[in-house]
Amino acid sequence: MTVSLCMIVRDEEAVLGRCLDSIAGLFDEIIVTDTGSRDATKRIAADHGARVFDFAWCDDFAAARNDSFSHATSDFLFWLDADDVLTEENREKFLLLKERLTPATDVVMMPYETAFDEDGKATFTFLRERLIRRTLPHRWEGYVHEVLTYAGSEEIADVAVTHKSVKTAYSDRNLHIYETHIQRGEPLSPRDLFYWGRELFYHRHDREASNVLTAFLHHPAAWTENKIDACRLLAAIALRADDREGAMAAYTRTFLYGSPRAEVCTEIGELLSGAEEWRGAIFWFRVALEAGGTGDSRGFRDETLSGFAPLLGLCVCYDRLGEREKAIYYNEEAAKLRPHAPAVLYNRQYFGEES
Repeated sequence: MTVSLCMIVRDEEAVLGRCLDSIAGLFDEIIVTDTGSRDATKRIAADHGARVFDFAWCDDFAAARNDSFSHATSDFLFWLDADDVLTEENREKFLLLKERLTPATDVVMMPYETAFDEDGKATFTFLRERLIRRTLPHRWEGYVHEVLTYAGSEEIADVAVTHKSVKTAYSDRNLHIYETHIQRGEPLSPRDLFYWGRELFYHRHDREASNVLTAFLHHPAAWTENKIDACRLLAAIALRADDREGAMAAYTRTFLYGSPRAEVCTEIGELLSGAEEWRGAIFWFRVALEAGGTGDSRGFRDETLSGFAPLLGLCVCYDRLGEREKAIYYNEEAAKLRPHAPAVLYNRQYFGEES
């Protein structure tokens, strides 16, 4: 079976070559849809054998993705962003996957790695719809943080895509896109509503963000994972206003959407630890460790908040309570997950100096 790589790009000369080098020889066709580059992006794409198409930018990432997919001719479509790469290990896994693709395959979900520890190990991952049969009815939707919708069966493949951004600042591009569509009177889907609220939060428009996220939580069609994240954002907004009660109310609201999540329990523990309520913090850090990987398999998996952070939190709490042996124990448990973490190394020095 053949596979087309489909990309949308704009002014990506800093990273596009790296991306295309990482996938060299894997795809039968490379489609690059350019939305208005003024640098060497299109030349770099062409030099790597891509078919380059121009698309008039209309503040709609889904529209650009749909255009990119429309030019492909292979049996299957695969997408990447310009700052994504496939490691050598995942190149080999992709080739094995490609060999076993059949006309009966609809959609293949793959892990997306977007954050990493000091040793380069992925700490934040989630599944994305990464490969789809071209003839399966499908469509990209969403002005920003677009999602591929389809009617078909899914399978999961252990072929991770690694996100390696080089950006040093968070722009207001996405916020402006949402504002443009709202000013036009165009409707926002539940997914758009969530991400608009998140953009408002990132830009510290806290009152408006709170209103949007609260409205999102009342939407019956909203995805549970996004509802949980919306609660966490509302808690963060409350904490920025020094409203601990409001933050706790937002965190506990997540329990309406299923069993307690490790990330939420860790953040509750950190809230209590910051208030020097050590015993209460210990309770929630322990719950976080027990919660593990609960939730939708397509949801976000934060290895730091589900394992490393609660272990370090327990270390700090027991140290403050004067229970040194327990504190050292939990620091060493954290070291098993991230042996070179600065906090682990600092704690070892701290306990050594204390003895």
